[in-house]
Amino acid sequence: MYLITVFGNLLVILATISDSHLHTPMYFFLSNLSFVDICFTSTIVPKMLWNIQTQSKVITFEGCITQMHFSTLFIGLDIFLLTVMAYDRFVAICHPLHYTVIMNPRFCGLLVLVSWIIIVSLFYCTGLGVYLSSAATHSSRSSATASVMYTVVTPMLNPLIYSLRNKDLRRGLNILKY
Repeated sequence: MYLITVFGNLLVILATISDSHLHTPMYFFLSNLSFVDICFTSTIVPKMLWNIQTQSKVITFEGCITQMHFSTLFIGLDIFLLTVMAYDRFVAICHPLHYTVIMNPRFCGLLVLVSWIIIVSLFYCTGLGVYLSSAATHSSRSSATASVMYTVVTPMLNPLIYSLRNKDLRRGLNILKY
Protein backbone atom coordinates (compact mmCIF):
# COMPACT_ATOMS: atom_id res chain seq x y z
CA MET A 1 0.00 0.00 0.00
CA TYR A 2 2.88 2.35 0.77
CA LEU A 3 4.47 1.77 -2.63
CA ILE A 4 1.12 2.28 -4.39
CA THR A 5 0.68 5.56 -2.49
CA VAL A 6 4.11 6.87 -3.45
CA PHE A 7 3.89 5.65 -7.05
CA GLY A 8 0.36 6.99 -7.64
CA ASN A 9 1.20 10.40 -6.22
CA LEU A 10 4.49 10.55 -8.15
CA LEU A 11 2.57 9.84 -11.36
CA VAL A 12 0.31 12.81 -10.69
CA ILE A 13 3.32 15.08 -10.10
CA LEU A 14 5.21 13.85 -13.17
CA ALA A 15 2.17 14.12 -15.44
CA THR A 16 1.49 17.66 -14.23
CA ILE A 17 5.08 18.71 -14.84
CA SER A 18 5.44 17.02 -18.23
CA ASP A 19 2.19 18.10 -19.91
CA SER A 20 1.94 21.84 -20.59
CA HIS A 21 -1.86 21.52 -20.81
CA LEU A 22 -1.84 20.68 -17.12
CA HIS A 23 -0.08 23.88 -16.09
CA THR A 24 -3.27 25.29 -14.59
CA PRO A 25 -4.13 26.25 -11.00
CA MET A 26 -6.11 23.06 -10.33
CA TYR A 27 -3.26 20.78 -11.37
CA PHE A 28 -0.76 22.96 -9.51
CA PHE A 29 -2.81 22.33 -6.36
CA LEU A 30 -3.20 18.62 -7.19
CA SER A 31 0.55 18.17 -7.59
CA ASN A 32 1.09 19.95 -4.27
CA LEU A 33 -1.49 17.67 -2.66
CA SER A 34 0.30 14.64 -4.11
CA PHE A 35 3.64 15.87 -2.77
CA VAL A 36 2.15 16.42 0.69
CA ASP A 37 0.57 12.95 0.63
CA ILE A 38 3.94 11.37 -0.19
CA CYS A 39 5.58 13.32 2.63
CA PHE A 40 2.83 12.47 5.13
CA THR A 41 2.87 8.77 4.35
CA SER A 42 6.68 8.73 4.44
CA THR A 43 6.59 10.32 7.87
CA ILE A 44 4.56 7.51 9.43
CA VAL A 45 4.71 4.30 7.41
CA PRO A 46 8.47 3.48 7.47
CA LYS A 47 8.49 3.47 11.28
CA MET A 48 5.22 1.53 11.30
CA LEU A 49 6.69 -1.10 8.97
CA TRP A 50 9.84 -1.31 11.08
CA ASN A 51 7.71 -1.84 14.21
CA ILE A 52 5.73 -4.60 12.50
CA GLN A 53 8.92 -6.28 11.26
CA THR A 54 10.71 -6.16 14.62
CA GLN A 55 7.59 -6.70 16.77
CA SER A 56 8.63 -3.57 18.67
CA LYS A 57 6.49 -0.59 19.66
CA VAL A 58 9.38 1.51 20.94
CA ILE A 59 10.06 5.06 19.74
CA THR A 60 12.36 7.62 21.29
CA PHE A 61 10.90 10.81 22.69
CA GLU A 62 12.73 12.84 20.03
CA GLY A 63 11.51 10.49 17.31
CA CYS A 64 7.95 10.78 18.58
CA ILE A 65 8.04 14.58 18.66
CA THR A 66 9.61 14.73 15.20
CA GLN A 67 7.08 12.31 13.75
CA MET A 68 4.23 14.16 15.44
CA HIS A 69 5.44 17.52 14.15
CA PHE A 70 5.72 16.42 10.52
CA SER A 71 2.55 14.32 10.48
CA THR A 72 0.57 17.23 11.92
CA LEU A 73 2.13 19.59 9.40
CA PHE A 74 1.25 17.36 6.45
CA ILE A 75 -2.28 16.51 7.66
CA GLY A 76 -3.00 20.21 8.02
CA LEU A 77 -1.55 20.95 4.60
CA ASP A 78 -3.81 18.30 3.10
CA ILE A 79 -6.82 20.01 4.68
CA PHE A 80 -5.85 23.48 3.51
CA LEU A 81 -4.90 22.37 0.01
CA LEU A 82 -8.28 20.68 -0.33
CA THR A 83 -9.86 23.95 0.79
CA VAL A 84 -7.84 25.91 -1.76
CA MET A 85 -8.84 23.41 -4.44
CA ALA A 86 -12.50 23.89 -3.49
CA TYR A 87 -12.04 27.66 -3.79
CA ASP A 88 -10.43 27.19 -7.22
CA ARG A 89 -13.44 25.16 -8.40
CA PHE A 90 -15.81 27.75 -6.90
CA VAL A 91 -14.14 30.53 -8.88
CA ALA A 92 -14.11 28.41 -12.06
CA ILE A 93 -17.83 27.64 -11.77
CA CYS A 94 -19.23 30.88 -10.35
CA HIS A 95 -16.91 33.39 -12.05
CA PRO A 96 -15.69 31.69 -15.24
CA LEU A 97 -14.98 34.94 -17.10
CA HIS A 98 -12.79 36.23 -14.28
CA TYR A 99 -11.11 32.90 -13.50
CA THR A 100 -7.76 33.60 -15.18
CA VAL A 101 -7.55 37.03 -13.58
CA ILE A 102 -8.40 35.78 -10.08
CA MET A 103 -6.45 32.51 -10.14
CA ASN A 104 -3.21 33.87 -11.60
CA PRO A 105 0.11 32.06 -10.88
CA ARG A 106 1.15 34.58 -8.21
CA PHE A 107 -2.12 34.18 -6.31
CA CYS A 108 -1.95 30.36 -6.54
CA GLY A 109 1.58 30.38 -5.14
CA LEU A 110 0.44 32.71 -2.38
CA LEU A 111 -2.44 30.37 -1.50
CA VAL A 112 -0.05 27.42 -1.16
CA LEU A 113 2.39 29.50 0.92
CA VAL A 114 -0.39 30.71 3.21
CA SER A 115 -1.52 27.09 3.63
CA TRP A 116 1.97 26.16 4.88
CA ILE A 117 2.13 29.14 7.25
CA ILE A 118 -1.36 28.61 8.70
CA ILE A 119 -0.66 24.95 9.37
CA VAL A 120 2.50 25.62 11.31
CA SER A 121 0.76 28.15 13.55
CA LEU A 122 -2.67 26.51 13.91
CA PHE A 123 -2.18 22.75 14.04
CA TYR A 124 1.12 22.50 15.87
CA CYS A 125 -0.40 23.31 19.28
CA THR A 126 -3.49 21.17 18.64
CA GLY A 127 -1.35 18.20 17.63
CA LEU A 128 0.73 18.48 20.77
CA GLY A 129 -2.39 18.26 22.90
CA VAL A 130 -3.75 15.21 21.11
CA TYR A 131 -0.53 13.21 20.92
CA LEU A 132 0.63 13.98 24.42
CA SER A 133 -2.72 12.97 25.96
CA SER A 134 -2.91 9.86 28.09
CA ALA A 135 -2.55 6.58 26.21
CA ALA A 136 -4.93 4.96 28.69
CA THR A 137 -7.90 6.82 27.18
CA HIS A 138 -7.51 5.15 23.77
CA SER A 139 -8.17 1.57 22.66
CA SER A 140 -4.97 0.28 21.05
CA ARG A 141 -6.84 -1.81 18.44
CA SER A 142 -9.13 1.02 17.29
CA SER A 143 -6.21 3.46 17.35
CA ALA A 144 -4.14 1.15 15.14
CA THR A 145 -7.00 0.77 12.65
CA ALA A 146 -7.60 4.52 12.56
CA SER A 147 -3.87 5.14 12.12
CA VAL A 148 -3.65 2.84 9.10
CA MET A 149 -6.75 4.43 7.58
CA TYR A 150 -5.48 8.01 7.72
CA THR A 151 -1.78 7.34 7.20
CA VAL A 152 -1.95 4.81 4.37
CA VAL A 153 -5.39 4.39 2.84
CA THR A 154 -6.39 8.04 2.39
CA PRO A 155 -3.12 9.19 0.73
CA MET A 156 -3.22 6.05 -1.43
CA LEU A 157 -6.72 6.86 -2.68
CA ASN A 158 -6.21 10.61 -3.22
CA PRO A 159 -4.61 10.23 -6.68
CA LEU A 160 -7.52 8.04 -7.77
CA ILE A 161 -10.19 10.27 -6.29
CA TYR A 162 -8.87 13.66 -7.34
CA SER A 163 -7.00 13.09 -10.52
CA LEU A 164 -6.38 9.72 -12.16
CA ARG A 165 -10.03 9.55 -13.24
CA ASN A 166 -9.52 12.86 -15.04
CA LYS A 167 -9.15 12.73 -18.86
CA ASP A 168 -6.61 15.56 -18.99
CA LEU A 169 -4.36 13.89 -16.44
CA ARG A 170 -4.60 10.53 -18.21
CA ARG A 171 -3.48 12.31 -21.38
CA GLY A 172 -0.55 13.74 -19.38
CA LEU A 173 0.35 10.24 -18.21
CA ASN A 174 0.43 9.08 -21.84
CA ILE A 175 3.06 11.75 -22.53
CA LEU A 176 5.25 10.12 -19.85
CA LYS A 177 5.31 6.90 -21.89
CA TYR A 178 7.24 8.58 -24.69
